[in-house]
Amino acid sequence: MGAGPAGSAAARACAEEGLKTLCIEEHGTIGYPVQCAGLLSASAFAECNVSNRSVLNEVSGARMVSGLGGELLFDAGVTKAYVVDRCHLDREMAEKAANAGAEFRLKTSASGIQGTSLLTRGIHGREEIPFRLLIAADGPRSSIARMLGFQRSRVYLAGVQAEVPCKVDPRYVELHPDASPDFFGWVIPISATRARVGLCAREHAKDHFDRFIARYGENSLHLATGVIPLGVMPQTYGHRALIVGDAAGFAKPTSGGGIYTGIRSAKHAAAVAATCVARGEFDDGSLRDYERRWKEDFGRELDIGMRALRMRQKMTPEEIDRLCRALNDPDIIQTIVEHGDMDRPGTLIRKLALKPALARAMGILFASGVRRVLMEL
Repeated sequence: MGAGPAGSAAARACAEEGLKTLCIEEHGTIGYPVQCAGLLSASAFAECNVSNRSVLNEVSGARMVSGLGGELLFDAGVTKAYVVDRCHLDREMAEKAANAGAEFRLKTSASGIQGTSLLTRGIHGREEIPFRLLIAADGPRSSIARMLGFQRSRVYLAGVQAEVPCKVDPRYVELHPDASPDFFGWVIPISATRARVGLCAREHAKDHFDRFIARYGENSLHLATGVIPLGVMPQTYGHRALIVGDAAGFAKPTSGGGIYTGIRSAKHAAAVAATCVARGEFDDGSLRDYERRWKEDFGRELDIGMRALRMRQKMTPEEIDRLCRALNDPDIIQTIVEHGDMDRPGTLIRKLALKPALARAMGILFASGVRRVLMEL
């Protein structure tokens, strides 16, 4: 279910395992509507296993700017992330899956589950499609998870983004933590003269966005909205189904990105599916290995990300500004360059916690009432 990156990755991996695979997509065009900022870490892009045709820009660093003037800039000097055209990326991933043997059915959505049959409606009317195992990659509003009674993610953020003509340094992504009380705002350079400007918030996202984007002029193109789930659902398997990607709440709390974890979880799901089909066993005990696999892979990183997000949400704009200035130290910046990883932030957080130069920043964090959260990292 779902022909986004996670769904196409699952379909491709299942087909390559020799499984008869059908991928159902409710929209008429793969990759549209766009509901993603389109910034992929180098690791996430590598997981997609596609060509560079979707790449619009490459970035090597980031600039964090507080609302009170504090700045932190770091540049790795090599490509750390790619700005992509998600429509092209999604279509190429689906094409790779189709070439591996997966079948795609567009304009088709799930309307129910009856035993081991998926009830659908769409371009072919109402159908009853038998299945041995479902892999649900149908996004944060997952209809499959809802139909099967899975408990959902705890927090949902609304995201708003637009492309704007503006002068930017194409090497750097800008982060604006004060743009949203719950998350942050971003400026993602497409070129030296165009950028994607957006933010996420739990409430009143459009109001926060209107205030944030006003500083970039009155012209904007291609307004996009989306939902980001934060917090993994308590159980990601059961009832002959495996839940992957955003449907399972695998978006990273530190960035909101879900492609890396989505594709990683899809590959784990496909491996478990192949084993279950070979054995002819689809009980919950047989499916449990999927949860073990993704937890060993990136489960701890998601836990660390949630703690870091709670820590950030406790901080006032003044404390964020002071922290930003405290981090602007050559030794700390070098540590960020060497150990920073958009997909696995745990190592960097632990490295930074040991830096003597962070004593001032630690004081800020303790004053914010987050000492317990910091110590858990």
